[in-house]
Amino acid sequence: MAAESAVTTCYRHTKVESHVRCTRCDRYICPNCMREAAVGHQCVDCVKEGARSVRQARTAFGGRITTVPVVTGVLIGLNVLAYLAELVRPAVVDSFGMLGRGLVGGDGTHYLWQYPYGPDVHAEGLAGGEWYRLLTGPFLHLPATETPFGIVHIVLNMVSLWSLGRVVEAQLGRVRFLALYLLSALGGSVLVLLLAPDTLTVGASGAIFGLGAAYYVMARRLGYDMNAVNRYMAGLLLWLLISAGFASWQGHLGGLLAGGTLTLAYAYAPRDGRRTLVQAGAGVAVLALLAVLTWAKVSELTGGAA
Repeated sequence: MAAESAVTTCYRHTKVESHVRCTRCDRYICPNCMREAAVGHQCVDCVKEGARSVRQARTAFGGRITTVPVVTGVLIGLNVLAYLAELVRPAVVDSFGMLGRGLVGGDGTHYLWQYPYGPDVHAEGLAGGEWYRLLTGPFLHLPATETPFGIVHIVLNMVSLWSLGRVVEAQLGRVRFLALYLLSALGGSVLVLLLAPDTLTVGASGAIFGLGAAYYVMARRLGYDMNAVNRYMAGLLLWLLISAGFASWQGHLGGLLAGGTLTLAYAYAPRDGRRTLVQAGAGVAVLALLAVLTWAKVSELTGGAA
């Protein structure tokens, strides 16, 4: 009598009889574990291992290729949510808008800064330790309840953010784009602190000017037709001059400088294994510079008590 042949089973489902082997690891696999390959079938584990070994496609600036502007959409959503909070509670602007120095009394009345100040008031703004205003201010906008320009302010900024953000995000990838946006916003706040510390400012314009600078740098690096790009930048700079009469030109210029500086590092970092390190280092350097400038100015405003 012939010996009964051994039954082979799937290596993942040991109770399922199987007669097909993975072409990569040669283990038996059942139909649920089979994945089509160029030749034959592979198991789930080998397919995962192969995916890890495949080099991911990157943009010209080292970011992962993405077709959906997720970060841009999230940033717009955060700005809109902050604006809705302002409508419900207008005091949000006074509490979270960008302000270098100010005084507030026990009844909530705001006063211009003087140092030293009496016991009936206390410091507010960065001079009062409210460093979070550097980033919360750029997510707020002029309240519609106080000025007709309020709703126009946020609408224009969000339209600009959508137009520029989805282009820049597609080129930089999500992580680099988010770093660019936040550092541009921070750069705008820091220049406001340095040049107009007594002025309460709000708006995403500084970050958007940073995106505009990034768009210009990337266009030159990629060899775009610069005629249209130059016209766009001329319009942006013209708006910078016009807005000086009624908006925070310091915030606009600070965002422009921070965004442009960081994007130069993104665009001209060596295209080898050092690229990510150089780009990350540039981001840290910009952040460190802004932090030092902020600390120095707040120390000056508070007589060294920062």
